[in-house]
Amino acid sequence: MISRSAAAKARNVHVLSRALSSRAASVLNALDIPTAKEVPGVYDGTWTGSGEVLESVCPTTGEVLARVQAASPHELQTALAKSREAYKFLRSVPAPRRGEILRQIREALAAKRDELGALISLEMGKIRTEGVGEVQEFVDIADYGVGLSRMMNGRVVASERPGHSILEVPNPLGVVAVLSAFNFPVAVYGWNLALAFAAGNATVWKPSPSTPLCSIAVTKIVSGVLERNGIPGAAASLVIGGKDVGEAIVENKSVDMVSFTGSEAVGRQVAKVVQGRFGKVLLELGGNNASIVMPDADLSLAVPAVFFGAVGTAGQRCTSTRRLYLHRDIAPSFLSRLLSLYKSLGPGDPLAPATLLGPLHTRAAVGIYSSAIERLRASGAELLCGAAPYATGELPGALHGGNWVRPTVAVPTKVDLEHDVWRTETFAPVLCVGVFDELEEAIEWNNGVPQGLSSSLWTRDVRNVGKWIGPAGSDCGIVNVNVGTSGAEIGAAFGGNKSTGWGRESGGDAWKQYVRWSACTLNFSDDAPLAQGVSFAPTA
Repeated sequence: MISRSAAAKARNVHVLSRALSSRAASVLNALDIPTAKEVPGVYDGTWTGSGEVLESVCPTTGEVLARVQAASPHELQTALAKSREAYKFLRSVPAPRRGEILRQIREALAAKRDELGALISLEMGKIRTEGVGEVQEFVDIADYGVGLSRMMNGRVVASERPGHSILEVPNPLGVVAVLSAFNFPVAVYGWNLALAFAAGNATVWKPSPSTPLCSIAVTKIVSGVLERNGIPGAAASLVIGGKDVGEAIVENKSVDMVSFTGSEAVGRQVAKVVQGRFGKVLLELGGNNASIVMPDADLSLAVPAVFFGAVGTAGQRCTSTRRLYLHRDIAPSFLSRLLSLYKSLGPGDPLAPATLLGPLHTRAAVGIYSSAIERLRASGAELLCGAAPYATGELPGALHGGNWVRPTVAVPTKVDLEHDVWRTETFAPVLCVGVFDELEEAIEWNNGVPQGLSSSLWTRDVRNVGKWIGPAGSDCGIVNVNVGTSGAEIGAAFGGNKSTGWGRESGGDAWKQYVRWSACTLNFSDDAPLAQGVSFAPTA
């Protein structure tokens, strides 16, 4: 005889399977994610999970996609210990060999690019082309890591002492924890894994608890490659969980570096804890990104770029355009063209190829959006479009239960950088517009907020470009010209300044954060002189 609780559980499994059969089951089945039972959320060479049960909820429809068992305290500590042992193994594997394994990871990811992209659309909510593009970003950074594995060079420094040389030598760092956010549930881990693995480190991935399926699917692919190459699975561990799991990782002294992507408030606490135990920390925090449009700009380029920057991923990129500063001479024509694009938008299933506007990720995000609209309204701002969530009756039946809001363009009464409408990042499609007369004024506005991630200037005047990228120009980590704030490539270092956290990931010199550096002075002479001409010899 089946118990009442067992019967209820069986009914839940049946309902879940039936709800998913028409839309989501095919996406999950293509990546071997079970739909009729709880999914283990811990990987350290084997799959386990006995902690709290987390639900993955589709932001498009509100349906529960799967139930995932998070890491228990014991499972987390076991995973961390296994990661330390995996690091000891991996650090002795020649770097070019690690690069070859990265190449295989790249091939395995590329083979599942479309399937992973669909899963991102399903679980996170970004549209299909952006989901596939995110997986491509992981593929690209894996390519980068392959080459980097043969080029992680130190340098030789001339010594002032005869018969001496000075070397600056990079070596593997240890265990790197990657605490990633919901908005890029695959790519941010890819940035960190590729560089950390090439450098000889083990990683422990703690993804957002609202996108567990993306992390499970990626880990299945990566772990398969590691297994085929005789590398311990704990070299790329996964621990799904909530705040308690994140805090335990951050506090653990066996974690040499914490790479955290998230809010400024949480990032501040992470930094205090990690630096308090003298660990390394890499922060990618808030953006509050501005585009500046000069009167000589090519509006046929600038308008679509601002549109994508503000509306892409429903305004949930850290590089999304939040502020738009228009020169007075072109402000009316620019806004007219921009608003015509906004009016063409409508909600749609992110899995459908023609959709441009997906949902916000959570119901809480809808509340944050609504609060931002109320602040704008209370401040006297002119709301040009949007300014409200979609009512259920305005949505197609298939989208009922989703987190749908209208992208909004607002013109506050003035640019007051002490006011929350300008100073605070709203992680939603809300664009605030200000009008300026001189470039210097717009640069001051660009720089006058706590955050410093991405910025963009639209101009065809080289003199404006010189001001913008120079010492009195944008103070952001990303300073673009005739390119929007959103959509960075992997070849350059990605990150921001000020309260964005000063961290750098992906390309450029970002790899240098994933190693420990030693200055090594070699004496190959028959004497032992001291530096700076110091004499320290006893007198007779």
